[in-house]
Amino acid sequence: MTTLVVCLDRTDDVGATTGIQTPVAGWEAVQALVTDVGLADPEDASVNSILEALRITRDLRDDGENAIVAVVSGTPESMVTADRTVAGQLDELVAEYDPDSAIVVTDSAEDERLVPIVESRVPVDSVDRVVVRQARDLESTYYLMKQFLADEELRQTTLVPLGTALLVFPALAVFAGPAVAAATIATVIGLFLLYKGLGIDELLARAARQAQNALYSGQVSVVTYVVAGGLTLVGVFAGALGISAQPETEGVLLPVMRFAYDAVPWLAMAALTASTGRLLDEVLRDDGIRTSYLNLPFVALAVALVVRGFSAYFLEEAGTLGPLEIPRLELGVLTVEPFVLETGQRLALYVISGVIVSLVGVRLAAYLGGGDLVDVELEAAPDGGDGTAERDGDADGETG
Repeated sequence: MTTLVVCLDRTDDVGATTGIQTPVAGWEAVQALVTDVGLADPEDASVNSILEALRITRDLRDDGENAIVAVVSGTPESMVTADRTVAGQLDELVAEYDPDSAIVVTDSAEDERLVPIVESRVPVDSVDRVVVRQARDLESTYYLMKQFLADEELRQTTLVPLGTALLVFPALAVFAGPAVAAATIATVIGLFLLYKGLGIDELLARAARQAQNALYSGQVSVVTYVVAGGLTLVGVFAGALGISAQPETEGVLLPVMRFAYDAVPWLAMAALTASTGRLLDEVLRDDGIRTSYLNLPFVALAVALVVRGFSAYFLEEAGTLGPLEIPRLELGVLTVEPFVLETGQRLALYVISGVIVSLVGVRLAAYLGGGDLVDVELEAAPDGGDGTAERDGDADGETG
């Protein structure tokens, strides 16, 4: 059994200090490397992590295992380039030594992000993070602050917001008072922490990339999304107008119902427009239409009918909306005289219509997307093949 004891260096501190190219593998080579790193920069934490890798290798060899020690590093250019560089070096080590397992040694949380890359190539038995014991005095604090200020990412995420808050607080305190200044600064800091903690910056970056790809690929959904956004704004405006035209009432139920009643038709059209554009993209790609995209327009319309029906019920019960009057209808030889739907009848009509639309969507999606569903079931068959033989065997057994 061969164990690879690998020391990870994501930002290439070893190469920047000594100029040595990685990967470096083998007991003698790594011993020479740690000497070069220690002589070049005795304060570098990489010295301790490489020594820890050597110690683990020695202990494994004392227990009779075949252990190979190695040091791999990335590049300081970007995280993507660094990760791909480490992946290439690991491939070289795996191809040369063919290890059965690996033990990873790191000296920071940044280096630990490379562990999934190692796990994708060889099973990882243990992750050893080296923490250097420092003297707790003013000098060690100074060096810690110096290392902190040298990290560009930490400076941008910590010092820039803190410096901005310290500059803005005196101005707000002079013009608006200390209480308003403190509340404003606390609110901004809280929003920033939520922005970073919830990963909103990553979501926005991903959305920008998706929008750019959609524009370059000429997708129909780009136009329909813009139209859907305009219809959504019109719906919100119509709902706000409905609330402003309604007489003042206590509570929030009736204003909310009025907003829903006036805004739902526009919001439903927005959902139908967006889903239609997405459906057209699926059709133009010729990769088959997924059932979810076929069913989405019908679900949006069904929900809109049900919401409008219930909002109309509450408004009519409150006396702010009149009953639904059906005019005279002439359908060939069939003539329908005008009639009025009362409160419960209108609600029942909307609910039944929504259920019917939903059922039609389910049946249509199952009919048009049935072939794709069968293919998915065949690919997911537990026998590892297409599942045809198993079903044929069951059918023969039942026939017999």
